[in-house]
Amino acid sequence: MARIYANENFPRQAAEELRRLGHGVLTVQEAGKGGQRLPDEEVLSFAIRESRCLVTMNRRHFIRLHNESASHSGIIVCSFDPDFVGLAVRIHEAIRSLPDLSGRLIRIQRSS
Repeated sequence: MARIYANENFPRQAAEELRRLGHGVLTVQEAGKGGQRLPDEEVLSFAIRESRCLVTMNRRHFIRLHNESASHSGIIVCSFDPDFVGLAVRIHEAIRSLPDLSGRLIRIQRSS
């Protein structure tokens, strides 16, 4: 399963569901970086150093960072969905069959 770094704006309930589904999730808060208003570049750099795929609701900025350089451990950008369990399941379904997330940008849309 994937090693994931959950950005500060990613719902805690979705992170917990990803753990239940077998993924190794580290949140910004658990890493001791919560509430610091870190620049997106620094958040992504930490994920890269930790060999973790970044998951975020901040689509625009992280898509831009991916377009600037695909040298990362993966970026999952999500649209907001109040169904946090459903969001986690869609992420799980999108990544579970991928052998490697490195350099990939994965978009997760809200279910209709």
